[in-house]
Order: sequence, then structure tokens, then C-alpha cells
Amino acid sequence: MTEAVTEPETAVEEPEEVPPAGPGLHQPKRWLVAAGEVVAIVLLVIVAVWCWNRGVVHLEYPVEGREPLISTRLHGNWLGTAAGAATLAVVLALDAVRQIMLALRARPQEAADSDM
Repeated sequence: MTEAVTEPETAVEEPEEVPPAGPGLHQPKRWLVAAGEVVAIVLLVIVAVWCWNRGVVHLEYPVEGREPLISTRLHGNWLGTAAGAATLAVVLALDAVRQIMLALRARPQEAADSDM
């Protein structure tokens, strides 16, 4: 008969202590982030309008005895850049609203405990 081979017992290590959690939702820097995003939104809207105006070109062709023929030429690269800038501005606006709501609604733990 064969003998059962047993492995030597190993000591079970206890997990290390978890470091204390970082700052909660209420952080004063959220106001600064929201203000920076608002500045970026304004700049992106200005860029979007400027690109859109460069992307739309009106052309007039004179015709004898009649009013001139007017046509519009659209440049896709400028219009695409304008659409991209406007989309990025909307995404930043959503995040700015989120940052402001988190800065307003979340309270430090001490204030939340004192309400009880």
C-alpha cells in the first residue's frame, strides 16, 4: 500500500489593513474643475461658430438682364470640425453640471453626522 503524502502546513497570512478611504465626493477642487470646463465650453463654441462660418461659402454668378444666380458651397472639413467642437462642448457642459451638483450636494462627513 502507498502512504498518503501530506504537505507541510503553511501559516495563513492575515490581509494587510486597508488604507483609509480618500476624500469623499465633497471636494473644493470640483468648483475649479467646473470653472475650467465652462471656460473651455465658451472657447469651443467660439471655435465651432468660426469653423461653421468658414465652411459655408455663398457664391454669386452675374447673369445679363436677370438677378445674379446665388449658390452655396459647403466645405465638409470645416463643418465637421464645427460639429466636433460643438459635440465636445456639450459633453463638457454635462460634466460641468455634474461637477457643480457634486460640489453642492455632497457634504463633509462631519456635517452629515451632526444632522442625526
